[in-house]
Amino acid sequence: MAQLDAPLDQLTARDQAAPRTHRRWVRALDDSKAFPILLLVPILIFFVVWNLIPLLWLIGLSFYRYKLTSSRAAQYVGFENFLDIFQSTTMWSTIGRTLTFMTLSVGLATVLGVVLGLLFWNSTRMPGRRLALTLLFTPMILPPIAVGTFYRLILDPTFGVANYYAERVTGRTYNFLGDKDLAFPALVAVDVWMWTPFMLLMTLAALGSVPKAELEAAEVDRLPWLRRLQYIVLPHGKFILMLGILLRTIDAFKTTDLALLLTNGGPGQQTETLGLSLYRTGFEAFQMGDASAVAIIALLAAISFTSVYLYVLNYRETRASVT
Repeated sequence: MAQLDAPLDQLTARDQAAPRTHRRWVRALDDSKAFPILLLVPILIFFVVWNLIPLLWLIGLSFYRYKLTSSRAAQYVGFENFLDIFQSTTMWSTIGRTLTFMTLSVGLATVLGVVLGLLFWNSTRMPGRRLALTLLFTPMILPPIAVGTFYRLILDPTFGVANYYAERVTGRTYNFLGDKDLAFPALVAVDVWMWTPFMLLMTLAALGSVPKAELEAAEVDRLPWLRRLQYIVLPHGKFILMLGILLRTIDAFKTTDLALLLTNGGPGQQTETLGLSLYRTGFEAFQMGDASAVAIIALLAAISFTSVYLYVLNYRETRASVT
């Protein structure tokens, strides 16, 4: 029996030592300086595989004349693709139209979102507040393909509900998506309807970041409402609000789905955006080199928007440090 108990005792001691060794190893890894790096490794691998490698491939392809459906090998042309873009009046018209669409869409959505945010601010006792906010946030969560499809039906010149009310009011019908003077405003209106809730959400988040103590002190001092916005609300909430404007600016600049579903770029090229032009070049004409060059220009534009955003946010601090 003693001979049988000895191995059992040794096995028990070995089993007890194993968890201790494991815990000691985990504790040492947790205290190690390499532990944060190990946590970042999966994210870095994902970033390199899905972001960095495709970006480098895109940059390299922009220097080649390459058609996907052609049997010819890719031909190195240097900066010729970029020169063709800068010398094309059609492309400049498309870029200008895209910037106009971006300015109108983001500007109107921001104004409406801020106004609605101020109306719903500190209105917890308002009857039906939750239902109203739920209905207001609904357009933001709808997929663009659904929005484009049912607005195409709403604005239809034959049986659309918009023309029904337009005829009741003005006595005539309108081809909102086929008229060269109405197609672009209709596209802007649909985009504003879809993304105003996002700016409302960002406005509510910005207003929620304002310290209540400062607002109460301003109320005690009877500071005017506009002064409160200028000296209390704006300094605390500008970061979140500017972040929302930046995200909407980048998203509006690369709008493709709404223009494709509503007007397909027409009539003529009245609603042709840069994203839609990129889609046609890459996935209809299969000119991958030209499409890559257009994508690089769009990427540089997004980087410039981000730089402007950071400059606006840091302007007051930079000015204070200089003076």
